[in-house]
Amino acid sequence: MKRKLSYFLMLMLVSGSMYAQKSSAVIKGGLNLANVSINSNGDIDDARSLVSFHVGLQGDIPIAPFLAIQPGVLFTGKGTKTQTGNTTDATYHRATSNPLYIEVPLNVVFKAPVGGGSKFFAGAGPYVAMGVGGKIKEDGRFLGIGYTRNESIQFSNDDPTTSEEEGAGFGILRRFDYGLNGTVGFEGEHAVFSLNYGLGLAKLASGTNSNADDKNKHRVLSFTVGFRL
Repeated sequence: MKRKLSYFLMLMLVSGSMYAQKSSAVIKGGLNLANVSINSNGDIDDARSLVSFHVGLQGDIPIAPFLAIQPGVLFTGKGTKTQTGNTTDATYHRATSNPLYIEVPLNVVFKAPVGGGSKFFAGAGPYVAMGVGGKIKEDGRFLGIGYTRNESIQFSNDDPTTSEEEGAGFGILRRFDYGLNGTVGFEGEHAVFSLNYGLGLAKLASGTNSNADDKNKHRVLSFTVGFRL
């Protein structure tokens, strides 16, 4: 039994090292349809979707003929938009919040050949992200008097190594986001096309309890094109 186990482990190590030699990197970018959950069940309002973008690098590390690990680093936009009333009304309000993050996903992806050297893939994994910028824009009218606001987003000065969130306050976003990714798509020898979904697990507002419910968390649907380097 021990001998069989040793042979099996040796085979896995040799196989892993062989496939690791085929590792590659992909430069990718695309369109985000960003949103924020509006109730305790994590549902969204499609009318609040905000168009944004993402760009970055992704690794592709095969560990078996049908399995790969894909770490990455992305510069990505999230957020939401709201509107009450119409722009022709005497009173209306319109706002967009577009925070920008450095995001690090780590997906495990299963692949299946579909012919012509192409593969279908699907996978999932966690992500962590750090807020680095973004804008809040507002405009509207109140009883016929117009107003506008265009300000940089403020993030809490949180230290992720502590149990408390430093720098929390009203109107300040949580610095660190985290959640789960899902991805599905096709890859060829040189190009990759994918559909991705990011399910945020951290509340946006600083000082809030992320475990209380699923309201006020990021939801991002992404369409991606990538090219192997």
